[in-house]
This record gives sequence, structure tokens and C-alpha cells, in this order.
Amino acid sequence: MTAQDYRAPDSIDRIRQRALFAGVIGVVICAFGIVKAPDRFFPSYLLAFMFVLGLSLGSLGLLMLQHLTGGNWGIIIRRPLESATRVLALVAVLFVPIFFGMKYLYAAWLTAPASGEGALSEFQRTYFTPNGFRVRAILYFAVWGVLVFLFNLWSRQQDANPEDIAVRRRFKILAGPGIILYVFAMSFAAIDWVMSLSPHWASTIYGFLFIAGQLISSMALMIAIVVLLARTGPLSGILQPRHTHDLGKLLLAFLMLWAYFDFSQLLIIWSGNQPEEITFYYSRLHSQWGVVAVIVVIFHFFVPFFLLLSRDLKRNPKVLPGVAIWLILMRLVDLFWMTRPEFTPRAMPNIWDLAAALAVGGLWFFFFAGQLKRLPVLPVGDPKLAEAIANEH
Repeated sequence: MTAQDYRAPDSIDRIRQRALFAGVIGVVICAFGIVKAPDRFFPSYLLAFMFVLGLSLGSLGLLMLQHLTGGNWGIIIRRPLESATRVLALVAVLFVPIFFGMKYLYAAWLTAPASGEGALSEFQRTYFTPNGFRVRAILYFAVWGVLVFLFNLWSRQQDANPEDIAVRRRFKILAGPGIILYVFAMSFAAIDWVMSLSPHWASTIYGFLFIAGQLISSMALMIAIVVLLARTGPLSGILQPRHTHDLGKLLLAFLMLWAYFDFSQLLIIWSGNQPEEITFYYSRLHSQWGVVAVIVVIFHFFVPFFLLLSRDLKRNPKVLPGVAIWLILMRLVDLFWMTRPEFTPRAMPNIWDLAAALAVGGLWFFFFAGQLKRLPVLPVGDPKLAEAIANEH
């Protein structure tokens, strides 16, 4: 088969059209929200933004992990991963409204008194400044953008010249440091963009919660996409039960990693029982937010955990995508639980949550589908491709 044989099917165009339609509707409603209720709109927008950021950055992390380990599991999803990383340029643009909404999101440190009750420490006053916030955001996107550019550039070079060993060497050399850069940048971004909503509370493992969540979101999306491509597209007859089995096992591993980080943070703070540390969980484990916490524990971890333990389920292309899509939805619920209690005691989504999700999510999937059609859905220049797609019988 040639590169042309591996082109994405027409079903991707239909997804793209529907995503654009949803995005346009969401943008119109969001424009009204910015004018009508900016104090309620921007928390919703931050939630939607962190979700689509996770789709792109989680894909970048998985892409680098595949190049570092060289596993066949990543060959089948490598091109969708690369497509998702290239949407990072759009995500950077989508971050701009947060600059304009800073006074509604980060009033806790923008308007903190210089002394007395509610005052920040000297280090926090130096670190949490509007200009510092903007400069660091540009730096984060610059680091991620360079990694995305290099891995996608070398991937196209490999397609053009499969015999070039130097390209494969560059992949492996950069993948290790790239993962470290991704983790460091995302950890500080989580501090700046989410943890600083409550600047008097801190957790050293906070950034890893977002990294593990991003890996879940991205892997779940990849499972849904490759199964879709296998139904009517070039992966028909290529995607095998062993592929979905491997991807399902990795999804289970990332789910367990996320649960480990989340429980570790809770255990440490609970056992310490310090007044300045318990505020995060106190507001999230009582009243209405306690119900959301139970939903996250049961439906984000326990139910998918026990489902993904099944070998037959992981090898079933009809059932596994349903579990993956469910986890994507649960990621939204978890982000809602992590970000919204700082703004309201009510644990009920509002119309701005729906509008922001439609706008940001619709635009993201529109560009993702467009990127998916630009290149073959399999890396035709990868020397391990034949082995990865060989019939298991």
C-alpha cells in the first residue's frame, strides 16, 4: 500500500463539519457571555481550555514516550498523535482570552492585601504578577511548540527518506529530555493557571495530576479515533485485537497513575491536617461538591478500572471506544471539580460551561480533523510499521 492508500476517510470530513458547527454556535454564545456575565463566563472558559490543552499536550507526551520506548503500540496511533499536537497552535490562541479575564479568575492574588489577613508571602508577591504570568505562559507554549515542531518535522522527513537512520536517532535523543521539559512546563503551568486560583494553598504533586489526566484524555481519544478509522477507512483490516489490547492496557495504566497521584495528595494532606493545607479538600468534600467527589471516585476510577481489567473488553473494538469516550467526559467532570469550587459553592454546571465546551472543543476537533487529513494515518516511513501491522496469526 502507498501513502495515498492510508489517507483518512471521508467520515473525518463529516466530523470536521459537525465540530465546526458546534464551535460556531459556542463562540456566538461565548461572545454574549463575555459581555453579559464575565465573572461567570471566564471560570467556564478556563475549564474548557484546560480540557483541550490536555488533548494536545497529552498527545505530545504519548508521542515522545513512543519514540523513547520504540514500542509497536505507538505506531498505530502515531499519526493521530502528531495531528493532535499540531493543534497546539490553536490552543495557544485560545489562551489569549484568559489574559483578558485575569481579573475575574485570579483576583485572589491580583487584589491580595500587602499585609494582614489574606496577604501573600514575599515570594508569592514576586512570582504572582500580571507580567510574570504572561511571560511564563509565552515561555510554556514556546517550549511545547518547539517540541511539536521538531517531532512533526522529523516525521515528515522520515516519510520522505525511510532509510535515514539519523532521523530515528534524533527522535530517541530528544524524546527523553522532551518528556522532562513537558513535565516541568506543565507542572508550572498548572500552578499558574489553576492552583493560583487559591494562592494560599499549595501542593507539590498538583502538576502531576494534570499530566496524568492529560495522558488519560489523549489515550482515550486515540482509541476512539483509530477504531473509527478502522471501520470505514484505511485501518480496516489493519487494526487488530492485539492493538486495542495494548492501547487499553496503557489507558488502564494511566488511569491507575492518576488515581495514585490523586490519592497520594489526599493522604498526605489528610494525615498532616494543617489549617493552611486542608482548604482545598474542605471545600471539595462537603455539601454539593462532596457529591461530585463521589461521582469522580466511582465513575472516573472504579467503574472504568474494573472494566479495563477485562482482557476481552480491551480486545473488543465495539466496547472499548465507549469506555474511552466515557473517560473523556469524566475528565471534564474532574476538571470541573478541581477548578469551580473557588468561584461558587453550587456544584451545578451552567450555560457558560456548555457554551465554552462547544466553542473550544468544537474548534479543537475541527482543526484536529483537518490535520488528520493532511498526512497518511500511518507513518509510512517508519521501519517498524510492517512489524506493527503484521497479522497476529
